[in-house]
Amino acid sequence: MFSITPTIGCVMTGLVADARAQVTRARSEAAEFRYKYGYEITPDALAQRLANINQVYTQRAAMRPLGIAMILIGIDPELGPQVFKLDPAGYFVGFHATAAGQKQQEAMNHLEKKWKKLDSGRGADDAVKAGKTLSRSEVIEMAIEAMSTVHATDYKPGEIEIGITSSSPDEDEKTRGLWRVMGEAEIEHHLLAYAEKD
Repeated sequence: MFSITPTIGCVMTGLVADARAQVTRARSEAAEFRYKYGYEITPDALAQRLANINQVYTQRAAMRPLGIAMILIGIDPELGPQVFKLDPAGYFVGFHATAAGQKQQEAMNHLEKKWKKLDSGRGADDAVKAGKTLSRSEVIEMAIEAMSTVHATDYKPGEIEIGITSSSPDEDEKTRGLWRVMGEAEIEHHLLAYAEKD
């Protein structure tokens, strides 16, 4: 997990060196945007810019495509929370919930089933409305559940990392709207809440 701007973070899977190179480029693009236009880049603009750069890597013989998948997380001032997944081919798409890496498809299937059950079973009809029915804690616990189910493991606080950017009133006022990685005590609280739900 990496911080790109104060409000945008990312999760990388794949080759570590390629991930660091992509994050450095993302930070550079975000800084250049802020310098040029005078305000922070939005998650969708950054995702599109990085996808365009990744696409060029597939075109030229001098560069190899990066061996990574990137999930970009941030809050747009106008559109609210946003999640984008980018791949080495230059394809990027927005999601309500997504996964990357090993067992990606199983995790995606699990999240899709959970999403369809939201809003009294109408989650498939209006995904945006269904997503707004979730509280901050429910979102975190849904992510923990997806990972626990797919990996068939009960996680301990030191074995899992949670990155969040939240505009929820439940978020501490100092960190509201900002990207951060949760501490172990906070993760333990959510793990216990998930365990008690079962």
